[in-house]
This record gives sequence, structure tokens and C-alpha cells, in this order.
Amino acid sequence: MIDDTANSELNERHRVRMERKKAIIDQKIAEAQTEIGIIIVNTGNGKGKSSSGFGMVVRAMGHGMKVAVVQFIKGAMSTGEEKFLRRFPDEVSFHAMGEGYTWDTQNRERDIEKAEEAWALAKGFLSDPSIGLVLFDELNIALKYKYLDVHAVIADLLDRPDMQHVVITGRGAPDELIAIADTVTEMAVVKHAFKAGIAAQAGTEF
Repeated sequence: MIDDTANSELNERHRVRMERKKAIIDQKIAEAQTEIGIIIVNTGNGKGKSSSGFGMVVRAMGHGMKVAVVQFIKGAMSTGEEKFLRRFPDEVSFHAMGEGYTWDTQNRERDIEKAEEAWALAKGFLSDPSIGLVLFDELNIALKYKYLDVHAVIADLLDRPDMQHVVITGRGAPDELIAIADTVTEMAVVKHAFKAGIAAQAGTEF
């Protein structure tokens, strides 16, 4: 058990550390004055890439932004996020364009066709300055399997309205996309319930 003197010293050391940390953070905040639309990439093998993306969709909606969602690969099954966001048709344009995971479809030509249809729709959103944030869910998978040309996709991304944010999810993000993104997060697996034989369940996985 920590006595009063030791506890007081611990509290003071903490206060001094936090005071120094606040000065550093305040300086960084003061220096970061640019406001512009950013590209965010969520990748890696861990859970949470799409979950984070949809969290940002809701966050943007909370700030009164119009939002567009285009799902690549996914689309064969209804998800909780789709059911929820379709309640707000004036605020969210939601499009599930895929026909299922690649191991289910087993048809590369058809997957390419659907990815191209999805990107044609995506390009329309990328040219609309009224949309504050777009989510391209599982786009990284389409790029990984070369269903779409990464250089053409990047050119369209960079040609979007200045204040529009883009969130891109999916494992295997290509190096070219990572290079032009502003924020990249790689989700790592520590544990996953599926490996313990627990089925994917509504509310946590879809």
C-alpha cells in the first residue's frame, strides 16, 4: 500500500509529466492549421477496418455532412450498418455493389465487372462537392486482386473536391495507395473469436 507521502510524490510527478505533455501537444495543435479533405486508409488483418469506417460515417453525419458509402466485394448479405444507414436517405447514399467474398463468388471476370460498376458510381461521388465524406468499404481488396487499376483510382481520388474526406477499408492496401493517403492505420490481430470456433454474429461482425 502506498503511503500518503509516496502517493503525493507520485501525483506531483504525474502532474509535471502531463504539464510537459500538454505544452508539446498544444504546440502541435497550434502548428496544424491546415483544413482540407483527407484520405484515410484502414488496412491489416485485424478486425475493425470497416467498423472504424462506419464510425466515421456516423461522426460526419453528426456534423451535418452528407455521406456516400460504396461497398466493394460485400453486398451478398444485409448488414446492420446498411439497415441503420438506410433510415437516413437524405443524408446517406448507400450502395452495396459486391456479390460476396471472393471465395464465394469464385468468378474473377464477374468480380471485375462489379468492381468497375462500383468505381463508376464512386467517381460520381468524388466529383460532388456537396458530399463531405465518402466510404469505400473493401476497396483495398478490389485493388489487391487488380480488379481495378490502382493508378486510375488514385488519379480520381486526388481530383476530388478540396474539402471532401475519403475513407478506404480492406486488408492488403497497395503501397501506391498508402503513399498518397494522409492517415493509414494497420489493424493487427491479437485474438479473434472465430479462431475459437465462435460464429460471426449480428451486431459484432455484420
